[in-house]
Amino acid sequence: MKGVRAVGSGRERKLRRSIYLLPSMFTVGNIFAGFYAVISTLHGDYDNAAVAIGIAVVLDGLDGRIARLAGATSDFGVQLDSLADVISFGIAPSVLIYSWGLEDLGNFSRLAAFVFLICGAMRLARFNIQTRELKHFAGLPIPAGAGMIAATVHLFKLPPESDILKICLVAMTYLLALLMISTLRYPSMKHLPLTRGRSHLNVLFLALVLAGVIWYSEPVLMGIAVVYVSSGLVTRVYQMLKYRSKHPDAYVTQPERK
Repeated sequence: MKGVRAVGSGRERKLRRSIYLLPSMFTVGNIFAGFYAVISTLHGDYDNAAVAIGIAVVLDGLDGRIARLAGATSDFGVQLDSLADVISFGIAPSVLIYSWGLEDLGNFSRLAAFVFLICGAMRLARFNIQTRELKHFAGLPIPAGAGMIAATVHLFKLPPESDILKICLVAMTYLLALLMISTLRYPSMKHLPLTRGRSHLNVLFLALVLAGVIWYSEPVLMGIAVVYVSSGLVTRVYQMLKYRSKHPDAYVTQPERK
């Protein structure tokens, strides 16, 4: 009996180690995707670089979810995930957007790419010291900012030729950077109500999204990115209008006393 228990406990230890290793494998895949995106950008293969960043976004969402489901969260995994995010969602999209559409604008565009990178790093640092079970993020998550850049490159393929479009890209890059360090509220993907309500409708919705990504990846991914990035701004405007309707006197200027 002791021998059977020893064998059983040994198998349990191996299984436990494998479970703890599984989320880290997804994180390593995230790092590789970011590295591949940088290499592809340096070789002028911008669309593959954008696709690699998109894959990194998916892997980043999977590693945390798998770690929580398996009860395999650890401080090491959290720190490794943050370093992976700096590479895949900070350095890779900054290099991509600069090389793809901003290189001709000189220092002005270099500054935009750097501001995106530093704001993304600040966003990660703020996330690391916040409570992890929030239903909303404070500021645009860095994977969403990187996803917006990747979706833009994936949609248009060819670099913009007119200076107006290049300036619009610079403005978008600055806007994404500012949204990441803002206090706007963005929904957390891990709290999406996909397991509640009518499950068959949830399955149908996910199937339609998956089919859209496979067959019409360019417009579908761009649409998803735009909707999520703009959701924080729309929510803030809605809250302001709602507050104004309930407290109309708060916006009435008082006459000056003589």
